[in-house]
Amino acid sequence: MALSISAAVLLGIIVFVLLKGGYVRVGSALACTLFGFTLAATGLAPIINSGLASLAGLISSF
Repeated sequence: MALSISAAVLLGIIVFVLLKGGYVRVGSALACTLFGFTLAATGLAPIINSGLASLAGLISSF
């Protein structure tokens, strides 16, 4: 059975676990989130999306 999960949901879960574990503080997580939104508005967004798609394809082939 194949499980399909959004990258945003997966990364959100990872951030939640890191926050609860005390590895990342709220300010750092907020700064990284804002950086991600800012980066998504640049010309690098298509390159990042294609890289993530390629990584997801690679992982799903295992």
